[in-house]
Amino acid sequence: MKPKKIYYFLLVIILLVPLGLISSNPAWGEWEKQHYEKILGYVPKNIAKTDGIDAPFGDYTTSFLGDIGSYYFSAVVGVILLFGIFIVLQKVIKIEKSKR
Repeated sequence: MKPKKIYYFLLVIILLVPLGLISSNPAWGEWEKQHYEKILGYVPKNIAKTDGIDAPFGDYTTSFLGDIGSYYFSAVVGVILLFGIFIVLQKVIKIEKSKR
């Protein structure tokens, strides 16, 4: 995929983010412990250990934006963080290759 196409794809995905607000079901992997209990009949051991871990934008909300604005904000922050991680990894790999 060409870089320009990737940007268009990301823009479309970000624009579709608020669709999660109209769903009555939780997003994949963002389940509460009660949901695991309901669908699996138990809570996996490592999931049960996650008490006290808070997300920076829990439920994708912020105090200064509404629901939809918070969803967009969370999506943009997530994309920026992921791009940053991949850029750093790319530079580390180039440095490692140049040492060989």
